[in-house]
Parts: sequence; structure tokens; C-alpha cells
Amino acid sequence: MSRRRKKEDHEEHIDESWLIPYADLLTLLLALFIVLYSMSSIDAKKFQALSEVFNEVFTKGTGMMEYPNPINQDNAVTFEEEEEDQNNEPDQEYDQVADMQELKSLQEKIDSYITNNDLDDMLETTLSEEGLLLLIRDNVLFSSGSDRVRQEDLVIANEISQLLEINPPRNIIISGHTDNVPIGNANFESNWELSVMRAVNFMKILLGNESLDPKWFSAKGFGEHNPIAPNDTEQGKAQNRRVEILILPRKQGDI
Repeated sequence: MSRRRKKEDHEEHIDESWLIPYADLLTLLLALFIVLYSMSSIDAKKFQALSEVFNEVFTKGTGMMEYPNPINQDNAVTFEEEEEDQNNEPDQEYDQVADMQELKSLQEKIDSYITNNDLDDMLETTLSEEGLLLLIRDNVLFSSGSDRVRQEDLVIANEISQLLEINPPRNIIISGHTDNVPIGNANFESNWELSVMRAVNFMKILLGNESLDPKWFSAKGFGEHNPIAPNDTEQGKAQNRRVEILILPRKQGDI
């Protein structure tokens, strides 16, 4: 009787031991399904969080069901989308660098023209994020109170037009500026009107170059409202009387 009872106790112990590997198998299967599911919609941070959960499970024996789902479906990003974003960013950065380098090369070309023709007291270039700016000072193009380009300055205007032959073309803005002295003739009621007509008439001279496409050009007039120097001295007023050519950076769809 005693031998039979020991045998039954031994059999009951053997029957319970299969639960341990079975539970481990279920845990591994659950982990596998979660990994397969999460691989389709997870970013690097979520993957790290999921990795930490698995590390806790397999090193410390903590049950999987004690952890919340580390994947927030509202913020999930698929691997395909993330890879596409990463591929696009370097291209966009390269385009911007190449565009600025192109403007820098154009600036060097214009600066070389200025130096070779001793025009430093008439023309000046500046390169910034807004684009390449060519400033034409007061002692070029126009007589006082006039919006007509002087005959003796047509050569410079035509040569500038050749410098603006850019391939592929860029948007170019011509702007006129004056000092704050009120206009004193019957042709214009304000400096604003004078500055507009100076920009327009100078642009017409430039577009006499058939290599330039008018659709890339526009004209503005600021009057005395965008000074670059104080108007309380004759030198400051002379600096404010100017025409500017702004060659813009390219944007997607320009070409």
C-alpha cells in the first residue's frame, strides 16, 4: 500500500513538470508575434523601448503581460516612411549648398567685372540667405529727379544684363530707392513713384538683351522707405539713392 502511494505521488510530480516548458514556449511565441507586428510600424525610440522590455523578460523572468504595449499607433512611423525621409533630407541639404555655391560663383564673376573695369565706387555685391545683391550707386544710371537711364551709362547697363545670363535662369528683382528729400518736379508726385519708374526703366534696358526671359524679372519701388544709411548727411543720402538687383535662390519648381 505504501509503495503504491509513493508511485502515485511520483507520477503526479511528473505530470506537473510539462507546464514550465509549455509556459516558456507560449512566452516565446507571444514575443515573436509582437516583434513581427511591431517591425512594420515602429521607429528607433519605440524599438529601443521594446528591446528593453524583452531584455527584462528574458533576463529577469518577468511576465510579458505586466508591460504595456510600447508602441503608440498614433505616432507610429513605418520603416519605409522613415527611410524615405532620411533619403530626402541629404538631397535637400545638398541642393541648398550647391545653390549657394552657384550664387557664390556668380558673385565672383560680377566682382571680377567690377575690378577689371574700375567700378568699385559704382557697383557692389553682397551674398546672403536672401540671395545675391548687386547694388548700383547714385552716381550711375540716373540724373537727379529723372527716371531715364543716362546715355553714357547704357554701356554699363548692357554689360550688367550680360552678367545676368544664368543657366538655368533665376528670379531677379530690380528695386529703386531714393533719399528722403521731397521730389521737386512735375513728373512725379512722390519719391515712391520716382523709385518705381527708375526700377522699371532700368529693367527694360536689361531685357533688351534677348538672352534674358522677362518672366523671371520683376520691379519694385521703395522710395525713401528702405534706407541703408541715415538721411541726415549728404553722404548718407547718396548711399540711399540707389538701384538694387537681387538674384534670388532657387526654389523647387523654378526650373
